[in-house]
Amino acid sequence: MQRLNSADPGFARAFARLVKDRRESDEDIARDVAGIIEEVRLRGDEAVAEFTARFDGHNLSDDNWRIAPEACREAFDTLDPALRAALELAANRIRAFHEAQRPENRDITDAKGVRMGARWSAVDGAGLYVPGGRAAYPSSLLMNAIPAKVAGVERLVVVTPTPKGMVNPLVLAAAHLAGVDEVYRVGGAQAVAALAHGTKRIAPVDVVTGPGNAWVAEAKRQLFGVVGIDMVAGPSEILIIADAKNDPVWIAADLLSQAEHDPAAQAILITEDARFADQVADLVGVEIAMLPTARVAKASWDDHGTIIVVGSLDEAPALANALAAEHVEIATDNPQALFDRIRHAGSVFLGRMTPEAVGDYVAGPNHVLPTGRRARFSSGLSVLDFMKRTSFIELGADALAAIGPAAIALAEAEGLAAHARSIELRLGI
Repeated sequence: MQRLNSADPGFARAFARLVKDRRESDEDIARDVAGIIEEVRLRGDEAVAEFTARFDGHNLSDDNWRIAPEACREAFDTLDPALRAALELAANRIRAFHEAQRPENRDITDAKGVRMGARWSAVDGAGLYVPGGRAAYPSSLLMNAIPAKVAGVERLVVVTPTPKGMVNPLVLAAAHLAGVDEVYRVGGAQAVAALAHGTKRIAPVDVVTGPGNAWVAEAKRQLFGVVGIDMVAGPSEILIIADAKNDPVWIAADLLSQAEHDPAAQAILITEDARFADQVADLVGVEIAMLPTARVAKASWDDHGTIIVVGSLDEAPALANALAAEHVEIATDNPQALFDRIRHAGSVFLGRMTPEAVGDYVAGPNHVLPTGRRARFSSGLSVLDFMKRTSFIELGADALAAIGPAAIALAEAEGLAAHARSIELRLGI
């Protein structure tokens, strides 16, 4: 764990290194992924099956590529009632939040008589990647599938790895609850390539969304343009801004809520109280020892965990904006005052009683969020990721006469005579 103090002479340099720490795929991964994508493009299902056997230890045969809808329904029906109710609560809250994101069409006629506007429509098909390696996340399936359904996507395809052939019944139950159309037992870069290029078994989609490991993220990056993507997601991040009035055990647990995701995950605490910082640091070790995910959480905390002591929490927003973290918790008396000064964050959790973990499951806003400082220019997954906007224009003779001459002048200035002539002919010039 790294400890920084904003009063130290070398703080600016050390903090700059922290900001630049990417923790993402290297050149070897990029090269390997490029090879996988090309093999799937050229050989389709055969390549997907070979990579699935190599990486997941699972042999795909004619009858086990796709998981039947009946299996998903059975998984849902046989869930423990309390767990089924929890999934339903999460789904209902996610749906309610995302329904408010649906954009409205626009159709206006201006003073010149020009009719113009924009019409929104959903993509035809979306591919949803659901992790199934280090952990399986039914919550991620809901967070991806429900916005797509709200957008009006007609075909939802889930790909999820099944290591050694093991299927997580919670993922299947979530697929049933969300109304997924197709579920395939494939994962990794080969699954993303199959969704993008299509194979005999898996028809191509228009958009691929969902988190995955470094190979999945790199495949999405390389295939952008062949298919739409939501974002290139890296390892999880949490930044906590906390004063000494917090229970240090709570803050230690919150830091580990992201550290346990991945050895490359990053957890950062900013506080103005050195004694509180010491308490949290000590309790992180205690909490790690009690976690079933201790090995991963410890690796993350040891390699990427950071505590920053500042002279005043007034310094925190500037540091948070530089980090542009995926998750930001503000555990202070007046969190809104600091939130008003934070411009770059994937999602912000306000107050001492709002742990980031509640946002991962049942709060409503999406938990698929930008990492690696991408919150500077991008947002979390939304309904809009599954939609596109088509603009339209309609002119009558009077409207063209009003604005056409200006278009002719600009076309001539750019040396595009055919542009100008197509307007001139209509105006009888």
